[in-house]
Amino acid sequence: MLDRQLHRARMVSSVAATMISLACGTNYVYSAWAPQFADRLHLTATQSNLIGLAGNLGMYSMGVPIGLFVDNRGPRPAVIVGSILLGLGYYPFQASFDNASGSVPLMCFFSYLTGLGGCMAFAASVKTSALNWPHHRGTATAFPLAAFGLSAFFFSQMGDLLFPGNTSAFLMLLAVGTFGLPFVGFFFLRVWPAQGYQSLPNGAARLSDSQQLRRTSSEEAKRAGRGFTEPEPGRSSPTTYTTPEASTQTGSEGLDRIAESSSSQGASHSNRTDIEAALPSTHDDEPDDADETSSLVSKSSSLPGDVLVQNSVDMARSHLIDIRGWRLLRNFDFWQFFLIMGILAGIGLMTINNIGHDVQALWKYYDDSVDETFLVHRQQLHVSILSVCSFAGRLLSGVGSDFLVKVLQASRVWCLVIASFIFFMAQVCALNITNPHFLGLVSGLSGLGYGFLFGVFPSIVAEAFGIHCLSQNWGFMTMSPVISGNLFNLFYGKVFDSHTVITPEGDRSCPDGLECYKDAYYVTLGACGLGLIVTLSTIRHQYLARLREAANQGTAQD
Repeated sequence: MLDRQLHRARMVSSVAATMISLACGTNYVYSAWAPQFADRLHLTATQSNLIGLAGNLGMYSMGVPIGLFVDNRGPRPAVIVGSILLGLGYYPFQASFDNASGSVPLMCFFSYLTGLGGCMAFAASVKTSALNWPHHRGTATAFPLAAFGLSAFFFSQMGDLLFPGNTSAFLMLLAVGTFGLPFVGFFFLRVWPAQGYQSLPNGAARLSDSQQLRRTSSEEAKRAGRGFTEPEPGRSSPTTYTTPEASTQTGSEGLDRIAESSSSQGASHSNRTDIEAALPSTHDDEPDDADETSSLVSKSSSLPGDVLVQNSVDMARSHLIDIRGWRLLRNFDFWQFFLIMGILAGIGLMTINNIGHDVQALWKYYDDSVDETFLVHRQQLHVSILSVCSFAGRLLSGVGSDFLVKVLQASRVWCLVIASFIFFMAQVCALNITNPHFLGLVSGLSGLGYGFLFGVFPSIVAEAFGIHCLSQNWGFMTMSPVISGNLFNLFYGKVFDSHTVITPEGDRSCPDGLECYKDAYYVTLGACGLGLIVTLSTIRHQYLARLREAANQGTAQD
């Protein structure tokens, strides 16, 4: 009875996490309303890009501190704070649009709040899903990740359906929707601990110690009682929940007792040192339970039911190495990946933030009779294409990278070569398409490349620097798009402004079609080539390093 109720409670929590994530990716819907907002407030393309960049800054620059906040305080506080920041961020845009006035620095600040709020709520939803389903973690986290990728599609389609051509109403929809979805989801988002699992003795089949699990008998569970165990490397104070009270309670009373026990346990044990974390665990009794302050990425890999399966990311290398902090910053591979991430993500962000300007420039040149409602519809269409293709890219990169590693025995970094090629094709299309009916090739390829990039990169970081420190290392890695995104987007704004004509009424428009932004895509085309060269260099560097490791191991065995 209690098992069924726990399963139902976890399902409700997963639905809530998915709903919360749906509100967190709205930075990518910026192009659906940015051109109209800029026209209404008489902003230049550069000023419009600054506002969009502030949202990206909020999303990417605070990954490390937000991860620490969620680990220390649990997911629920991050959700409620995130929902408030999202609502506070979007509402001033609607007010400024209605009043046709607003300070650019102030708009940048509110845009930053939307990115920060989305980052907080999204981190909390992913962590909750992973902790609630420790044996189905890959599937559980796929739902909030997919919802995040489809967030722009959801809101752009809702705006087009409910308020076609009405930018003010669309901004109000963003303010209400991004606050309401996480706020409602907050009341159903709970971390429910796993029950009755302990690791096999060390003499069992030689999987990674953290992945040797068995179901305890009722007598063992009673003897286990209630208490703490020594944390597995990279974990924060795991707690044994196989208590006689929990196992005999039924109904909501039993769930309440478990929930109270889960939320009351803090991070009472200090983390191990890097050296200790790099060593395999030797404890006989390590439950795979989780509370709200357990570290997400340091848990064992997903296990489907009671079947023991090792994910390719969680093989010996990712568990035995632990590179973080200053050691990470002194690592040559880190800076190679940092550069690749910055180049490719910056290329994608330029199109994501400016596809609306591309739409306006081409359509006004192609057919000067189009009205504002038509242009808004087209902008929202291309945002939807970006969102759906980004989602598809994330799925394809996950499957493709596993195929590369498990079947072809190749490096997962080859997926970044594919992403570079996709971005290259997108830039070539952007430089040659003059008919706006074919502009979907630019938005579709850009979304696909962006999804391919972010779908595989966390796995690459885990394999290169260790899975126990993935959270903070990934936070450092996502700071690179902040730098490159600023450069590419500001350059796009400068190019677009150089072709803009100001009417006597103060309105701004670019009558030159493709020439309005063509120079910006020449720069990103060159950046694609640079990214491809760095990626191939990284693959070669890793290959040589693995050969040296194999040679050293052979020498040591001899």
